[in-house]
Amino acid sequence: MGRIKTTLIKRTAHKLFKEDPTKFKKNFEENKLIVDENVETESKKFRNIIAGYLTRLAKKQQL
Repeated sequence: MGRIKTTLIKRTAHKLFKEDPTKFKKNFEENKLIVDENVETESKKFRNIIAGYLTRLAKKQQL
């Protein structure tokens, strides 16, 4: 079982993904940099969780 993402994480990730789904890749490292540019996060942990969820969404879309 994986970790459960909070509503704030999911809401932020879906908002970013809806704006431009082609911007996000299946690579976590690239998504981390994109999230860092677009979202003002106070912690690296929050940024990384959003980037990980966006990576998952990108993989799901390409299936």
